[in-house]
Amino acid sequence: MPYQWTSEPGESPQTLKLWPHNSLPVRGMAAFVLATFTLILIPAFPLLGSPILWGLLPFLLAAVWAIYHALQRNYRARQITEVLTLDEEDAHLLRQEPTGVVKEWDCNRYWTTITKYESDGPVPHYVTLKGKGREVEIGAFLSEEERVSLYEELQIAWRRKTPQQI
Repeated sequence: MPYQWTSEPGESPQTLKLWPHNSLPVRGMAAFVLATFTLILIPAFPLLGSPILWGLLPFLLAAVWAIYHALQRNYRARQITEVLTLDEEDAHLLRQEPTGVVKEWDCNRYWTTITKYESDGPVPHYVTLKGKGREVEIGAFLSEEERVSLYEELQIAWRRKTPQQI
C-alpha cells in the first residue's frame, strides 16, 4: 500500500502518510532510455555513411528525447505527498504538490465527515473529508481497492479513542 500509519493505534497524534506508486525508479528510467536509444540505432546501422542517416538522425534523437521528457514529467508528477494528522480534537491534512505548493485543511474531528462516493466522484470510491464548510479529497492517486481500504481505515481511526478521552 502506498500509505502508512506512522504512529501506533491509540497513540496521539495519529499520522497517516500517503504517496503515489513509484514503479519505475530513476535507474530503471535511465536503463529504459538507453535501451530505447540502442534499439532505435540498430536499424540505422545499414545507413552509416549515407546521407539518409543525416535525414533520419534528428527524428530518431527527437523520439528518444520525447520518451525521456515524458518519463521525467511522470516522475515529477509522482512527487505528491499527503499527511493526515489526527490528535485528540483536530484533524489536519497537508498536501504537497509536485510544484512545491502546499495545501492545508483542518477541522475539529467531531465535526468531520468521511465520505466515499461509490460512483458520483471523478473516480470510483472517491474518498473525501468534509468540515468547516470545505470538502477535500484524500488519496486521489490511489487505486480503487486502496481507496476502499483507506476509507475503512479512516473510519476506524476516527472512532478510535485516545487514553485521555476515556
